[in-house]
Amino acid sequence: MANMFALILAIATLITGIIWCVDRFKLAPARRVRQAQLTTAAGDDAAHDKAALKKAKQPGWIETCGSIFPVLLVVFIVRSFLYEPFQIPSGSMMPTLLVGDFILVEKFAYGIKNPITQTTLIPAGHPQRGDIVVFKYPPDPKLDYIKRVIGLPGDRIIYDPLNKSVTVQPGCANSPSCSSALAVTYSDMAPSDFVQTFDSTGSGESSTGFLQVPPDRQVDGGIRLAERTETLGNVTHHILTVPGQQDQVGMYYHQRSQQLAEWSVPDGHYFMMGDNRDDSADSRFWGFVPEKNLVGKATAIWMSFEKQEGQWPTGVRLRRIGGIH
Repeated sequence: MANMFALILAIATLITGIIWCVDRFKLAPARRVRQAQLTTAAGDDAAHDKAALKKAKQPGWIETCGSIFPVLLVVFIVRSFLYEPFQIPSGSMMPTLLVGDFILVEKFAYGIKNPITQTTLIPAGHPQRGDIVVFKYPPDPKLDYIKRVIGLPGDRIIYDPLNKSVTVQPGCANSPSCSSALAVTYSDMAPSDFVQTFDSTGSGESSTGFLQVPPDRQVDGGIRLAERTETLGNVTHHILTVPGQQDQVGMYYHQRSQQLAEWSVPDGHYFMMGDNRDDSADSRFWGFVPEKNLVGKATAIWMSFEKQEGQWPTGVRLRRIGGIH
C-alpha cells in the first residue's frame, strides 16, 4: 500500500510537472503572441478586445495542473527522501509508542532510496542497537512494521523466555566463541500504568486493547502489565510484560544450526523486537529484517490521539508530542 501511494504520487507529480513545463515554455509564450495579435486586430473595439483576451486565455485544467504541481513536488521530495508520517496501529511498541501516535520517520537515516523500488541510491549509515525502525515486513513487504533494533549483523541473540531478558553477543555469528557479551541490564519489575483488556470468544479470550489506568485502580477483566527499564549498551528504554504469561517458544523462528531461542544475525540483516514483549510479533517469530527492507528511523511524535486499535479516537494526547525516547 505504501509503495502504491508512492507510485501514484510520483506519477501525479510527473504528469503535472510535464504539463507545467510545456505550458510555461511553449504554450504560455504562444498565448501571449496570440493575445497581442488579437488585441492589435481588435483596435479600439473594447468588445472585440475582451473577446480576444478570453479566446487566448489559459485553459482551466492547465491552470489547475500548474497550481498543484509545486505542492505535489514538495510533498514528493519530503515524503520520499526526508520525512514520512506513519500512524502506530497496534500496541507492540508500548510504552514507548501508543496506539494513536502519529510519528515522523527520518527517511535518509539509513540511506537515500528510490521511493518506488526501495533500492539504495546513496548510502548514509546503518541502524544502531536501540534504534526504533520502520521497515517492510519480510513475510509481506506490502506491510510496514515498527520495532526496536536489538541485534546487528554478526550478533548472536539469546532470549530467556522465563526471565524475558535478552543477551547480545557481538561478532559471534561466524565464530564459535565470543569475546564478551554486550552490557544488557534490567531494573526491577514494577506495575505499569497499562492494563490489557480481554473479551471472551467462542475459541477463548482475545485482547481488546490497552487502558492507561493508575496502578492503584483495578479494571474488571483486565491484566495489569509489568514494566521495567532495559539498558541495551548505551540506550535505555522501558519494556512491558504480562506477569505470569509464558512465551510460545514452540512458535519461535528456529534458525538452522542454532538452539531454540538463539539466533545468529546474518550479514546485511537485523534482529528486531517490540517493547511490549508479550504482545509483539517480531524477529523471535519470523526471523531477520534485510537491510533493503529498512524504511527509516522513527524520530518524533507529531500528533497523538486517545484511541484503541480499530476504533475511532476519543481525545487528543498533546503531552506526547515531541521526541521519541
